[in-house]
Amino acid sequence: MAPGLVPKGLVSKGLAPKGLIIVATPIGNAADISARALGVLAGADVVACEDTRVTAKLFAVHGIRAPMLPYHEHNAQTQRPKLMERLKGGETVALVSDAGTPLISDPGYRLVRDCIEAGIALTCVPGPSSVTTALALSGLPTNRFFFQGFLPAKRAARLAALEAVAGVPGSLVILESANRLADMLADAAQALGEREAAVTRELTKRFEEVRRGPLGELARHYQAAGAPKGEVTVVIGPAPADDVGELDDDAVDAMLRSELETSSLRDAADKVARLSGRPRRQVYARALQLASETS
Repeated sequence: MAPGLVPKGLVSKGLAPKGLIIVATPIGNAADISARALGVLAGADVVACEDTRVTAKLFAVHGIRAPMLPYHEHNAQTQRPKLMERLKGGETVALVSDAGTPLISDPGYRLVRDCIEAGIALTCVPGPSSVTTALALSGLPTNRFFFQGFLPAKRAARLAALEAVAGVPGSLVILESANRLADMLADAAQALGEREAAVTRELTKRFEEVRRGPLGELARHYQAAGAPKGEVTVVIGPAPADDVGELDDDAVDAMLRSELETSSLRDAADKVARLSGRPRRQVYARALQLASETS
């Protein structure tokens, strides 16, 4: 299917049902969008976008003219009630991020949670994700992984966050600013040791690049070469089997705080319990306590 063409017959109630539809969009190459996603976006009553300017470029490529409105972390408190009113009124709302699968490091999960609580229909059109694409290209173990997302900008907090996940028995996936990449890799080498890693950038685009090697070696490369261009996703291999032990309380708390930023309390507890090997009931109780401290 050539880019720019919404296939006939895709704009229908079957492919754009009432309710909230989470739609994955390309992470770089505009052709990496499914026929189902095109139909849903074209048939939606409104498309909630992280940045309407970014989504407008995708729509222009594929000839989509659906109404758009911005929905991001800075306006979520005011926009979410408006979206809920439209959903309760029977409209179809499609949710997209600037690139990839929504809800990964954005406020979309709160809208999903509200829909679940209100009994509003909810579905997802799966597709591209920088997380799974980077993992697939890294050459590192993919059977278990932990998505860290962005690390803190300040060094002390970044080191603490890295040390908190040092014992996770799986690969680590980290999103990072190109300007902080060299510093982050050096801190990772200090906190995690000389693990194998892969720095991926411009995934699915013309200048896609994957650089693999030990953390220290990668840090030295980017310190000398300077910040790379484009979006960066880093995959760090798991700790050697001998180094994987029971996570301490501080590490579990750090993981819970990170997960609670983008996940429901139940989902955060489930994931951390699985990764830490601790009883779910114990982890859930701690998650409740941490959530109450920040509310």
